[in-house]
Amino acid sequence: MTRFAGAVGYATSQEGAPGVWSDVLTEKNYYGEVIRDTSRLVPDATQVNADLSLNNAFSIMADAYAMDNVEAMRYVRWNGHYWTITSVEVRRPRLILQIGGLWSGNIAET
Repeated sequence: MTRFAGAVGYATSQEGAPGVWSDVLTEKNYYGEVIRDTSRLVPDATQVNADLSLNNAFSIMADAYAMDNVEAMRYVRWNGHYWTITSVEVRRPRLILQIGGLWSGNIAET
């Protein structure tokens, strides 16, 4: 299996002004394995070029922060790009992260 080393982005909501909430993004680095590595082109009649979608899965060793914040995971930084996490499966002490298309939101400032 291929090794994985990359960052996982977490989004937590914080209230700035009264009644105004925004996501604050943080990243944590993890190591693990790529357990599935597949990609596909998603054709769209409104676009000239098809979008790339991955169906990859990563198995990472989860720390306490990851286990406590599974619902806040938003993206994975892998191969120089940010990919949207589509699902997370808990298999203690590991987490299985599945990714899809490119992440289009903000990223954490380092």
